[in-house]
Amino acid sequence: MEEGQAPGADGEGAEESSEKQQPKKKGSFWKELPILLGVAILVAIVVRTWVVQTYYIPSGSMETTLQINDRVLVNKLVHDFSDPERGEIIVFTAPKDWRSVEEEDEFIKRVIAVGGDHVVCCDDQGRITVNGQPLDETSYLYVNPLTGEQDPPSGDPFDVIVPEGRLWVMGDHRSASGDSRERYIRNGGSVEGATISVDAVIGKAFVLFWPFSDFNWFAIPETYDDVPEPS
Repeated sequence: MEEGQAPGADGEGAEESSEKQQPKKKGSFWKELPILLGVAILVAIVVRTWVVQTYYIPSGSMETTLQINDRVLVNKLVHDFSDPERGEIIVFTAPKDWRSVEEEDEFIKRVIAVGGDHVVCCDDQGRITVNGQPLDETSYLYVNPLTGEQDPPSGDPFDVIVPEGRLWVMGDHRSASGDSRERYIRNGGSVEGATISVDAVIGKAFVLFWPFSDFNWFAIPETYDDVPEPS
């Protein structure tokens, strides 16, 4: 190599270098599209099965919190790491004797009491108590839009200690909800028949996303913060 001459100065090397820098030709977009769609479908199936799922509300049992045909997102993973908490809105597989139609097996209700809790209706002010602490449910109980009257916490008395591994659940529209209170009365005071297994819980509803005008994140009402642990 002569002094001061850079490689490729004669033009040969430059042409060769340019050719090497050209990117390799990739497969066409249309060949890759089925693969991309397949991956997207697989991810969607995995997410829907184990992580998050959309549910629509078929009845008025959770009014006014949830209206008929509302859409909510349910976190299906959260209860793999922790048990349901008082005040949460959950989706669960209902016992067969809770269903009016056998195929309609997924219910949505609010957790009022968990295993070991002593849940009673009602105190002298008509409130449900959990472990002796009255619940202020005015923030979510159904209000009749015609009369402006709010549903009472319960039209029937009960006094129950929830078995371990089970939940006492109720709809927010108490006068139109098939729930633990209703099953307790129907089953002649059977606590097992009135509660659901923690294992039946599918997930926690965490957001109302449709209709978008009613978008709302679900938080546990503050009244549950004051409930003591069972003694």
